[in-house]
Amino acid sequence: MNILIIGSGGREHAFAWKVRQSPLCGELFIAPGNAGTSLAGTNVAIGVNDFAAQKQFCLDHNIELVLVGPEEPLVKGISDFFKKDADLQHIKVFGPSAEGAQLEGSKAFSKKFMQRHNVPTAAYAEFTAENLEAGKQYLQQHSLPIVLKADGLAAGKGVVICTSHEEALQVFEEMIVNKQFGEASSRVVVEAFLTGIEVSVFVVTDGVDYKIIGHAKDYKRIGEGDTGPNTGGMGCVSPVPFMDAAFMEKVESRIIAPTVKGLQQEKIDYTGFIFFGLMNTDGEPFVIEYNSRMGDPETEVVLPRLQNDLVELLLAAFSHTLPQVQIAADSRSCSTVVAVSGGYPGDYAKGKKITIDTAQLPEEGTIVFHAGTQETEDGVVTSGGRVLAVTSYGDTIVKAAAQSRKALESIAFEGMNYRRDIGYEFE
Repeated sequence: MNILIIGSGGREHAFAWKVRQSPLCGELFIAPGNAGTSLAGTNVAIGVNDFAAQKQFCLDHNIELVLVGPEEPLVKGISDFFKKDADLQHIKVFGPSAEGAQLEGSKAFSKKFMQRHNVPTAAYAEFTAENLEAGKQYLQQHSLPIVLKADGLAAGKGVVICTSHEEALQVFEEMIVNKQFGEASSRVVVEAFLTGIEVSVFVVTDGVDYKIIGHAKDYKRIGEGDTGPNTGGMGCVSPVPFMDAAFMEKVESRIIAPTVKGLQQEKIDYTGFIFFGLMNTDGEPFVIEYNSRMGDPETEVVLPRLQNDLVELLLAAFSHTLPQVQIAADSRSCSTVVAVSGGYPGDYAKGKKITIDTAQLPEEGTIVFHAGTQETEDGVVTSGGRVLAVTSYGDTIVKAAAQSRKALESIAFEGMNYRRDIGYEFE
């Protein structure tokens, strides 16, 4: 079958790499893709939100399956667009309806959903310009630290942890009054701060049944020792040693099963991935956030460990045969280390030439996933903040991370930066 992947990051390169391995995959296209995805399929110059152009391309190239990477087209209704168009209804779109994508698209929606279905999460309140003064009073009486979240999509930057009431009030006004994130922060969710270790669990679901396909821990801060500002992710490891059978049983019974049952009870159309962003607080799991798609760079460690045929797995969701699927995982650990542009997550230059000494790369056990890259006449250049995600296998997380760091010595571009301590707490 001919397949179209929507997106252009490291996640989408990992999708393309995995999908290409399937004997079910005929022609593979990625819109718009990057320099790495072109190694697995054909890049197409169509934007992720250009549904009309996607429609024409799908019809022209007999596309049977569309795999959606990023959250924005999901929230904007790409699945609904295909289902409601008589010309496109035969095409399977792996991604939830716009209503289902509200699990990620609206923090307020997801918190109310969790409350309705008794999914453990932090206490919260929500405010808009209409009850601004009440919000200020609420903040002044709130215990510290205080978590403020822009309700809508804010490119991963809409969450601020405030350590003083003065800072919280300033951030609150900046979001609502000064519209720091535009419409995304017209509503702000205020949450109690949860202490613990952040981890992620990923499932494939048809809105009734589900399969857990992996879990991971990522490293958000730019600096070693988890210091400095947050980023989209500087690295990731899988599996997480403390996520043993006892902890995962709690996650599944208290969080995953009630979430999927809630989708079914509320008749929310949901065929896609669910990313459960969790906090492990003294061995008890709480939901920090839902994402309606796979994470990045989590995909770059979860998919390399997944031994199932990804296309077969997605088709099982459409045919409602997920209960018959047995998920198999590589016994080795995976670690990915992200090489970023100089200045990231602040301002950074683009167009820096990337050199990869392939002769010096490990012969096996390492995969270089492209994220912010672009092919030009002069070769491959940087085109984003996160440029490459170098994933390696190893008997342990520490060995896998060491191999990724070793591989990065064979890669260079002006201003390149990466963390040398991914997986440090597991040494």
